[in-house]
Amino acid sequence: MQEKLYFYYTNDLHSNFDQWPRVASYLKQETAKKDAVNASYWLIDAGDHVDRVNPIAEAYMGKANVALMNALDYDVVTIGNNEGITLPHEDLFHLYDDAGFHVVCANLESRTPTDPSWLQPTLQVKSIQGVKVGFIGLTAPFNAFYELLDWHVSSPYQVLDSYIRGLSEKTDVIVLLSHLGISEDQEIARRFPEIDVIIGGHTHHLLRTGEHVNNTVITAAGKHCYHVGEVILTWDHEKKKLVNKEAYATEISHLAKDLQTEQSLQQLNYRAAEIMGEVVVHTEIPIEVGWFKETKIMQELTHTLKHWAETDVAMLNAGLLLDEFPAGAITYSDIHRICPHPINPCIVELKGDELLEVVRGSLAKSFTELKLKGFGFRGEVLGRMVFSGLTVETAFHEDGEEHVENVLFHDEPLDPDNVYSVATADTFTFGRLLPEIAKSETKQYMLPEFLRDILADTLRRTFSS
Repeated sequence: MQEKLYFYYTNDLHSNFDQWPRVASYLKQETAKKDAVNASYWLIDAGDHVDRVNPIAEAYMGKANVALMNALDYDVVTIGNNEGITLPHEDLFHLYDDAGFHVVCANLESRTPTDPSWLQPTLQVKSIQGVKVGFIGLTAPFNAFYELLDWHVSSPYQVLDSYIRGLSEKTDVIVLLSHLGISEDQEIARRFPEIDVIIGGHTHHLLRTGEHVNNTVITAAGKHCYHVGEVILTWDHEKKKLVNKEAYATEISHLAKDLQTEQSLQQLNYRAAEIMGEVVVHTEIPIEVGWFKETKIMQELTHTLKHWAETDVAMLNAGLLLDEFPAGAITYSDIHRICPHPINPCIVELKGDELLEVVRGSLAKSFTELKLKGFGFRGEVLGRMVFSGLTVETAFHEDGEEHVENVLFHDEPLDPDNVYSVATADTFTFGRLLPEIAKSETKQYMLPEFLRDILADTLRRTFSS
């Protein structure tokens, strides 16, 4: 006799709630079919369901995301870096207190005396006909951020060494919920043949029919839930082993929205607006925002960051602010709408010659017009870099390209060998947007504050009427 086991999953929603009613529609349809034939299935999320770019996620600090998964009867989830490092410690500690599902993350632990009651490294369940399924979860070890929030994330490989053998002895099937990224998932599949399925995320990769590495099928459904994933395992009860593994990612954007979920989101939006409706400041005139010029608000925001971080220099890109502020009452909702990015301030140390290259690179047209997606940035283009603590003199070539002629610190040229402390957005410590910042050996991330917290302080201090 053979039994099919079904696993439906989402990953990297990033609070894209416009798509969630379609997710609900798909999952309700598929699970109703399985209920009709008495088949075993589980609903799973592989992390980054929460993203504070959305006002609902911001107002409820992720708990509305949990409620939405509860409404669809999710069974097991793991956490992503957006749950892990964009929420203050207490908010993550209590994020899943009311969850109707299990949260597995074997490499996360609190640096306070106790772990959250919801946190468990593994989970063991049984199918309708008795197949024992073991789940284990892992999240990306961004300890430069986690430890500032009183958490620690252990090496995924060390954790797997500790758990996989024991889990293998107790279960028939092992499913890893991985928020590590495709390269790590592939390496894990090579090292741990006991793992049957890796349901992945983090790097937003889309595997429409899965990828087989040794004994393991790896799967992931892209980002923002334009696809929902499905894994189908076939267990042979006579042979006592899996005889087939299938994985699919189904595009769902054509589906009608689930009305009940749509109504729940409307109510959440209304309540979020109330929660975030507190007035921060009153202004007599609108506050201008421009992505390719130095406006007063960006200059003051950069000054505030420099003083707050107590650094020699501060620099921020004008594309951080998405729209002008209206005259009158400015609320937290306005600030969130205009600066929605889950980006933290960061301090790096750069030698004078490195800082000069950063200034040059950040004012190049290829940088200012870059339509960045990722690294916490949720805007349209990076925009012009604005500086505090530096005087930057530029000129234009005949072709219209701007170039840097002089960079002065306290009216003197930068000393190539002197080390300067620079406050900026943590965005630039990743990738190769500004290589000198990314390669800096000294990085001090400032958590839990987001740049919009610095913006709120700037508005109170400088723009109050």
